[in-house]
This record gives sequence, C-alpha cells and structure tokens, in this order.
Amino acid sequence: MKVGLLTREYPPDVYGGAGVHVEFLARGLRALADVEVHCWGTDGVATGKEHGVTRHAADTALGGANDALRAFSIDLSMAAALADREIVHSHTWYANLAGHFAKLLHGTPHVMTCHSLEPLRPWKAEQLGGGYALSGWAERTAVEAADAVIAVSRGMRTDVLDCYPALDPAKVHVVHNGIDTALYQPSERTDVLERVGIDPGRPYVLFVGRITRQKGVPHLLRAARALDPAAQLVLCAGAPDTPEIEREFGELFTELERARDGVFWIPEMLPRPDVIQLLSHATVFVCPSVYEPLGIVNLEAMACGTAVVASAVGGIPEVVDDGRTGLLVPYEQKRAPRHPEEFEDALTEALNRVLDEPEEARRMGAAGRARAVAEFGWDAVARRTAEVYTELVK
Repeated sequence: MKVGLLTREYPPDVYGGAGVHVEFLARGLRALADVEVHCWGTDGVATGKEHGVTRHAADTALGGANDALRAFSIDLSMAAALADREIVHSHTWYANLAGHFAKLLHGTPHVMTCHSLEPLRPWKAEQLGGGYALSGWAERTAVEAADAVIAVSRGMRTDVLDCYPALDPAKVHVVHNGIDTALYQPSERTDVLERVGIDPGRPYVLFVGRITRQKGVPHLLRAARALDPAAQLVLCAGAPDTPEIEREFGELFTELERARDGVFWIPEMLPRPDVIQLLSHATVFVCPSVYEPLGIVNLEAMACGTAVVASAVGGIPEVVDDGRTGLLVPYEQKRAPRHPEEFEDALTEALNRVLDEPEEARRMGAAGRARAVAEFGWDAVARRTAEVYTELVK
C-alpha cells in the first residue's frame, strides 16, 4: 500500500505533539506500507526530496501574506505531488487541505487525524488574526469530506462529532497516541540538571510545553506561588504564540522568581535526551492544559517513571490514571474557567500532595511507566492506523 503522510512538522522541525506523532507513526508504518512523508520545509533548509520525505515551501509571492494563505500554498504543492499514492493521511489544519485536494484531484481516499480542533481553540485568533477563520474553514472542509477521521482519544472523538455534526459517526475511529518506551525511559544522568543549576537534592516540579493559552502556563505560574517552599519549579517553555502571551508569561515568571528561589526557565528547545533526563529526575510532572486531545507529553513523563499532575480535560484522563499514575485536577470548561483561581488552587493542592509524599510519587511513577509500556506502544498505533487504511482501499 502506498501511503502519503501529510504534516507541517517533521524532524528536525518538531515543536509539538502532532510532530512527535507523525515522526513515530511514520517509523511504525514503514514496516507495513510504502510511506512517503510530505512536510513543510525547515527555515534555512532547501526545499526538496530526501529519502522518503519531500519538503514543501510556501509560494515566494506570499512572503508577506497571512500565515494561513502561506499554508494553503504549501497544501497545493503537496497535493500536486501525491498522484501515485493509494491513500493520503493528513495531520492538523496546516495539511488537511492537501489531503482534501488530493482526494478531489486524484480520487485518493483521505484519512485525517485530529490532534486538536480549531473551534475549541479560539485563542488562536490572537496568533492568526483573520487567518483563524481560514484555518477553521480548512479544517471543516476536510473533516466533513474525509473518508475516515482518526481521533487520538475517546474524548476527542466526542469533540469531533460535537463540532462537526454533519460528519458520519461511523467514519470516526479512535487510535490513541503512542510512546517509544525504549527511547523514553528513566535516565540516571544528571549533567543537564547541573548545567541548568537545579539542585538534585531538592524535589522539583517540571513543565514541558509551548507558551500558549492551550497549555495553561499562566495558571501554573499563579498556582506555583503556594508550592511547598522546599520544591523547585523547572519550566521548559518556549515558542510563544503571540507577543501578548509571551509578555504575560514573562511578568508572571519574574514575579514568581522574586518571591521564591529554585525557579528555572529554559526557553530554548532542548534535545530529546536532555528532556528525558529532566523528566526522569522530576518529583512530579505537571500538565495544566485547558485543552488537550490526548497529551503525548504526559506519556513521555510516565515512560520516564515520573508521577503526573494534570488537568482533567480532553483525552488526559485516558492516559493519566487518577490516583494510580498521578492526580487529575478538574477544569470547569473547555474555553475558560468561570473561576480560574479555583483551578489554580486545586492545582497547587495536587502538586503539594505529591511533593509531600515522595514514596507515593515513586509508586505513581512506576505505575505510569508500566502503563505506558503495556498500553501505548507505537507498533500498536501503526497497526491500528493501517487497519483504517485497509478498510478504505480493499
């Protein structure tokens, strides 16, 4: 079977969960099918073909245009290159139109994986401006015409059908995200901690993610005001969506840094081995997202043997087993809580509970590692995805 995987992110340019998903899905699928990846070109890297990967650039005539229009020009380039594929599989709105155009142009079945949904991310209007209306149109057009839609969690499947009621529920399949537990496993090394200045003799809370409304970082910074004074807070946080959220983050971080010691901000994208080391030595990993279809980062923490405290939104409760592999904190509603201070107080309470009980934290971490190994392997994700393909091309 000849498969075209369509994505914005692909190594070396991976900044979020969708990029991680496509990277490892492609590896798993190559044992089952002839896979070509079509992705965006990396800034400063020539556009073109390499082994199994074609990188596409935006039309140079759109250099100063809205980012959504530039994305659509890449979709046109991708669609033109897919004539020999038997099935196309797109990831995120950045590539969904490429799959839709290939379906119309070449008669190729189109599968799309929903990693998030534009109607549930209204804060993206801050980043995209009028392009948010275009991204929403692209997603709706592709979803409603797709031959199959893959949701990365049961919660996401519900959201897909709520947002797009015209979609036939029989077309929506659940295939959870996965984790490579041979790659993500506890590390004994501490050189990254030493380089950053983290005291290995003190417990620390770790956050890894983008500075965006979706990830709930301002909630975490306010919740951290009442963290156990013995604990450190390490924030691997970069790629701000907008100058406004970057400014808000900076002000809250500076305020927290003045009020307590042991607060660290790592703004650059760290190499994967460095992140694994930080995950491995954290007492607790925190995921304060206000919207999260699944949250691969929670799986990464679990695979490294670390307890997780996370908001109970989207697909997170399908990953974090409350009371066994971590603690879940209720979040009032998807778009914004009516009383954010209640969520922040509950987040503080959950983090302090784990920090206060180091043996329990270790038990949760071990249970999380076992769950990641048993239930979320990429070989199973690839096999289930290939089964969706087979139903469409047989």
